[in-house]
Amino acid sequence: MKLELCIPCLFGLEGPVGNELRHMGMEDVRPENGRVYFRTDEYGMARANIRSRFGERVLIVMGGFPARTFDELFEGTKAIAWESFIPKNGVFPVKGHSLNSNLHSIPDCQKIIKKAVASRMSAKYHVNWLPEDGALYQIQFAIMNDTAVLYLDTTGTGLFKRGYRPAHVAAPLRETLAAAMVDIAGYRGRGDFADPFCGSGTIAIEAALAAKNRAPGINRSFSAKSWETFDKQIWARAVEEAKAREFSGDYHIFASDIDPKAVAMARENAKRAGVADVIEFAVADATQFDRTTDRGIIVTNPPYGERLMEKAEAERLYVQFGKAFHQLENWQLYLLSSHTEFERAFGKNASKKRKLYNGTIKCDLFIYR
Repeated sequence: MKLELCIPCLFGLEGPVGNELRHMGMEDVRPENGRVYFRTDEYGMARANIRSRFGERVLIVMGGFPARTFDELFEGTKAIAWESFIPKNGVFPVKGHSLNSNLHSIPDCQKIIKKAVASRMSAKYHVNWLPEDGALYQIQFAIMNDTAVLYLDTTGTGLFKRGYRPAHVAAPLRETLAAAMVDIAGYRGRGDFADPFCGSGTIAIEAALAAKNRAPGINRSFSAKSWETFDKQIWARAVEEAKAREFSGDYHIFASDIDPKAVAMARENAKRAGVADVIEFAVADATQFDRTTDRGIIVTNPPYGERLMEKAEAERLYVQFGKAFHQLENWQLYLLSSHTEFERAFGKNASKKRKLYNGTIKCDLFIYR
């Protein structure tokens, strides 16, 4: 079965998502703002869920149509063959968003879509009532400029939740963004890698996963694993294929932080991720960083005054870290910050900047080569 799929992503990560999908052999890969469309079969859908490092989730594109009124939204939704995927007892909640459109009330749109899907399925299954006591088939909608696109979510819990960070611990960086920063830096397991502001260890862990070429989703579950539509064997096959692609080697990955509690948490997270054996952790002050290397990459996300400390404190930190970095040889730096005066404080203009979003925070990845 050929599927039209979509992977939403953080703004700025459309390129990395598109590249990884092409490397997986997906067809008709089309990056757009905040999402990447592609075509594949059900096995490719499982592969994308298990192997994508940079995407947020994998959605089946069910259909799109003009939706200037609630009548158009209802009729357009009802015309889609939901019964192709959702069985009689499927649970089908609805969520989504609307932008620059007449239909701007999200609760009303949810109710209309839910009613239309129920109407269609009741007629197809010849029943008056749908029990909704089976597997989850999460419906998502996006209404932009009076055009609605409806999706089914095959992923469930977002792909950025790898499972190695405790759910109750707030962290300043999504796993998908950390993985993309490692990818943009070109780290593939060769040379030295360091994060001197490691916090909970996310960047170093994603670097280790990339070095090992370990698929981030091999140990987690996905909504579509319980769907009747798909052969259950595709998931086991996709996991085995991913495991066969793993590498092993002698990696030099260093992660440090001035906070001993952060370092202890980072160690625990690395253990849960299965990469504690390839990361060297230490309690250390980033402003004293002086590690020598023949070829090294620093990828880091220091506090930038949005949540963790005041901007003035962040500036002082940048000044001190800049002095340490300018004394180093053979290190490249990829540093994420939302601070508008970062380069002035750091003491040098970046060789290159790349716009990225850390959640809703607009940032620059400052690159020093």
